[in-house]
Order: sequence, then C-alpha cells, then structure tokens
Amino acid sequence: MKRSLTILVGWCLGASPWYLPAADSAPPGRRLSVEVSQPVVGRFEKIEFTFPFQAVADNPHDPVEVDVRLEMVTPSGDRLTLPGFIYQPFERLTRAGRQGEGEAWYPAGKPVWKVRFAPAEVGRYRAWALVTDRAGSVASEEFTFESRPSNRPGFLRVSAHDYRYLEYTDGRPFFAVGQNIAFIKDVGLQGEMLRRFGAAGGNFARVWACAEDWGLGIEARKSAWGRSWSWNPPLVISPDAAGYHANRLCVKLSGEAGATLTMNPSQPVVLRAQTAYTLRLAYRAEGQSEVSFELAGSQTLPPRRQWTPWSMTFTNLNWAALPPVVFRLPRGGTVWMRDFSLQEAGGGPELLEEADPNRPVMGVYNERDCFYLDRVLETAEQSGVHLQIVLFTRDHYMHLLRQAGGRGYRTATDYARRLLRYAVARWGYSTHVAAWEYFNEMDPGLPTEAFYTELGRYLDTVDVYRHLRVNSTWHSPSKDYAHPDLDAANQHHYLRPPSGEIWKDEVASILAQYEINRARLKERPLFFAEYGITDANWQRAPELEQDKEWVHLHNGLWLTLALGYGSTVCHWYWDDVHRRNAYAVYEPVARFVRDIPFTQAQLKPVQVSITPPLKAFGQKGEGMAYFWIWHPQATWWRLAMEKQEAPVVRDAVLEVPDMAAGACQVQWFNTREGQPLQESTVASQGGRLQLRVPEFRRDVAVKIRWQAKGN
Repeated sequence: MKRSLTILVGWCLGASPWYLPAADSAPPGRRLSVEVSQPVVGRFEKIEFTFPFQAVADNPHDPVEVDVRLEMVTPSGDRLTLPGFIYQPFERLTRAGRQGEGEAWYPAGKPVWKVRFAPAEVGRYRAWALVTDRAGSVASEEFTFESRPSNRPGFLRVSAHDYRYLEYTDGRPFFAVGQNIAFIKDVGLQGEMLRRFGAAGGNFARVWACAEDWGLGIEARKSAWGRSWSWNPPLVISPDAAGYHANRLCVKLSGEAGATLTMNPSQPVVLRAQTAYTLRLAYRAEGQSEVSFELAGSQTLPPRRQWTPWSMTFTNLNWAALPPVVFRLPRGGTVWMRDFSLQEAGGGPELLEEADPNRPVMGVYNERDCFYLDRVLETAEQSGVHLQIVLFTRDHYMHLLRQAGGRGYRTATDYARRLLRYAVARWGYSTHVAAWEYFNEMDPGLPTEAFYTELGRYLDTVDVYRHLRVNSTWHSPSKDYAHPDLDAANQHHYLRPPSGEIWKDEVASILAQYEINRARLKERPLFFAEYGITDANWQRAPELEQDKEWVHLHNGLWLTLALGYGSTVCHWYWDDVHRRNAYAVYEPVARFVRDIPFTQAQLKPVQVSITPPLKAFGQKGEGMAYFWIWHPQATWWRLAMEKQEAPVVRDAVLEVPDMAAGACQVQWFNTREGQPLQESTVASQGGRLQLRVPEFRRDVAVKIRWQAKGN
C-alpha cells in the first residue's frame, strides 16, 4: 500500500532559516503542504513529492511566472535543487464495464505540482519546498526521508574506460540493443511493443516527444483547425483587434450558402457517459449571416454584429468521443468565432484546448501527451528498455536558429531551456531515460554550436542526474560529432536504390558508413540510431515486405556489434517489426552480449584471417575476443529478392593474431537460434590462435576467453 506523509506548512516566528525566503514575502494565508509518496525509497528508485498548491500564474509551464522547486541536502552534505512541474491527473474511462477502443484517458481533478527524485546516495535526506509566483514566495517546513540500498545499477553515462560504450553509475557495461518506437499514437499499442521488445532482449529505444499531431507532441502545434502536414487553417486577425489584443486570432467562415468549416481536434476528445457538458464560444457575423451545426441536435446561432457569447449544455449518454463539428453557413456570408470551451457542466478541466486559435505553440506543454509519456516511460522501466527521448519539434526552432546571436536565436534558446527544465523535472528521475536528444535530424548547416553549448551549461545546473545529451542531423556525420557539450554521435542511414548497387549489400553499406562516420568522431560512442530499407523518396520500400526473414536487420545487428558501435542498428519501421512479430531477430544478439565486458576488456578492432570468401569482424582485448563470421552471399537482396540461398560452409579456419601461448576457451554461437553450437579448449601456438569453424550457413559468431596475463 502506498504511504503518504503530509507536511503542513506555516511560517515560523522570528528569523527564517537561510533556505527560506524572508517572512514578509509570504502573503497572508498562503500555506504550502508537501505530500511524500513514501518515507523510505531505494537507491535510484523514484520518490514523488506533491504540492496541492494554487499558484498565481497565466502559464504554469513558465518558470519565470511560477517557480516550484525542492531544495535538498544529501546524506553527504551536498545541496541539490530539483525543479517542479504542473501535473494534470488522468483516469481511464471504460464502456459498459470493459476497455474502450484503444486507451481512453480523461482529465480527472485539479492540477497539482510535483517534484520527482531518484536518490543516488544511501542515508537520510533533508528537504523543503519553495514556490515563487506573482503573489510572492512561500516555503515549507523542513522534512526528511530515507534512501536504502537497492540492486539498481544507476544512470547511463559514457564509460570512463572505453568511450565507445556506455556504462551504469555502478560501472556495469551497457551495450544498446535497440530500435525506434518513435511515434506514440496509441499508448497501449506502443506499450505492448516495448514489452515484447524488452522480452526479446532489447534494451534501448528512441521515442519522439516532438511528433506534432501524428504522435506525442509535448511542445507542438495540435489544432482542431488543421494538420501540420498541410497547414492552412482558417485563422485570421480578429476584426476588432486593437491595442494589447492587436494580434488576437479568431476562426473565419466565409462563402456562399452551404460553406462549411470543421472543428476536428487531432486528439480524440473523450467524454464520460451519463455526463452533462457545456460547449461555449463567442461569435460575430457580417450582416444577416448565421451559422449552424449539429451537436446533440441542430443548433443555429442567429446574426450578431458584435461579439456575442453563446453556450449550450448537452448530456453524453454513452462513452464516446466528441465528433467533428461542422459549422455551416445556411445563407452564405461571413462569421467569426473564438473563445471555444468544452467542460463538464459543473466545471472541470478544459477539454477543447486545440480549438483555441491563440494557444501558443511554444512554451506551453500538452498535458495529455505528457501523461502519455509518463506511461510509456513506466512501461519501458518494467520492460528493461532505456529511452532516448527526442524533445524539440524541429520545425518550430529551425527558423529561429538561422542567425547566431540574433533575437530569434535567443528566443529559441529560452524556450529550449524551459522545455529541458520541464523534462528533467518530470522524467529525469528515471534511470531508464538514456539521453535527451534535442532534435531529430536538424539542418546540419545551421549555426547551432552556441545553442548546444548554452543548453549543456543549463543542464549542468538543472539535471542533477547528468543524463546524456545527444542530437541528430539529416546528414550523417555532422559537426555535432565533435561538439564538447554532446555526449554521443547519432548516425542515420538507410538502404536506398539511389545509393547504387551497394544498397543491395547491407554489410558493405554499413562498413562504408562506419568508416565515414568514425572519421568525424571525437571520443564518444557512435550509435546507429536509424536504419531500414526505403525507396528513393525515403518512404517504406516494398522490398522490406519481401525480406521475410529480416536478413537486413539480422546482419545489421551483428555487424554493428562486431565493429564497435555503441549500439546495434536501430530499425526505423517498428510497426512492421510488431506486425510481423520479428522480435525474435533480437534475441540471439541480446544473449550473446550479456557477458561481454565492453568497458573493462580494452577491446579493439582486430584484423583476422578467415578462409575466403568469408568475412570476419570483431574485437579483441584483455582476456577475451569475439567475432562475427559471414558469407558474402548471405545478403538480404540475394536471399530475399533473388531467392538464392548461401552455401553451407565447411572446413573454414579462423586465425587470430597476437596471441600469447596458452589455452583458450572457445564458444561458437548460432546467431539465429541464440544458442551455443559447440565449446572447446584450444591452445594458441606461435603467437596465433587457429580455430576450425564449425559447419554453418550464412553466418556464425564466436567468443574466445583466456587468461589475460601475457596478452
């Protein structure tokens, strides 16, 4: 059972402690209470602090208007500051006692403020909350909680022993077996993808929190009046706008008799069953124009030459979503509308934010999508999958970053800092947040260097967990590969017909890209963050469906492991992986890497000899080596498109150089079944280790272990 500790707060008489604002800054009657989710928490586990506090602010997402934070003293005496965030609770709706279609989540209750934290130390913490808004400052009394040991390994970081790889806080190595699950359209469906991917050994996924109106879009344009891919909304300056409201927008419907305009939010507006709702709007008309629409019957708004408020109350009888509302001009003319609102008749959260033509695109965050990302992250934690979260909607920032030092550049930096603060406050507690990815495929030609420097410095102050900071551009490699405030390089590459014959050979293609990208690296891991088969227009290629065994993915997984990437290839077409139940492709490589000491063995690429025409790729270090051996006729094109099977390989020999004399434990591995083929002990001679390769078709892998002394 969840235990809750409530701290009721007042103001002490006399001098305030050093951490409290001056007493005269506290408005009379303002009190700040703190609800603690539990008094004891495991190391690196989440503890949550809730403040049922009504802040005075127009935009609760703007820390300039309202700053909620938790000050803390760790058991070792360090002082931490944790930012807070506004949280709108949601509840699941059901229809007739069963789950509705997809997941139906409904805002429930008033927003509250929260702080989330994962302690890195064991012992007693002291903490107190502070809020500053337009009404002044208020602080809580000091309280304490305890952190106890746990078996959690901690947060991911670039290894201090081998910068090509990541490791946990406790030093355990992390090799990313990954894919994309980028567009979160259905939390239930994408949650199932994460569970099945994790069950197959996957441990890394890229997700987008910047997908506009086709997925999660935390800071994005989601509108009831148009879609981002064909943005042409019926929004105009309000006809009476002047002074402070000079740029106020409204919706305009104009035309001949029968002209229509549809209000259709990008996210379904789910309604409770047996619940009364009130729809409100304001409108004005030109001449004798009137407007009608269908909602709980036929509604007609008579001509009004001045802005006129209008409302209707209707009862939703069954669990349902608000249908698209089609406004119509029965006799033609012009009508302007604004101030749209839909709430329960007795009051409650606003349900029709997307109909507000004046809702800012930047600096205001979609509470529903934030809640969905909570659930996605919780599922990832349960499934053992670490998320690289893409935060910024590129097209809202790109035009602002064209001139370094300009006003737009400063605006972009300010909004980016705000969103980073919110992301750290809401999701930074999780050890399964692998990295903040600023942009997906930013223009590599823009002068973004100072932008990333500023964001890195800001994260140094606000992200006490020091999550990895990464970025991607629409050409790989880019100048970001050497930026001192970025931690890892993100390579994107697809097999495409315009590349020439090499697109038919995934191994040759990946090898070529590896050399190009490695040459631009600056002591950091190289992640293969997007991969797949596309046509010339970067769309899903029909050939993808023909590769029924996912050969291009199988070969990509094993080759990137063998070359020394920090991740496997991360396939882009996650929906195809799920639809075709291809998760088993990941299991063998995930099993193979479990006991490889990536960050401790000082692994290096090594050239080995192999019986022609076979190819061998791998790494050798202190006490161990591993290799992937592949027949060049086992490409996806030859197997899937030409229907030509690779020959059985017999009597092949692998020769590993620079080996000290001694016995080696050799384990051959079936790369498709994920099981050992055979194990043996072989002695090296003359500084070389010769291994007879067991009979195989297409490819095989091997691990070699020996006593490190003398090697």
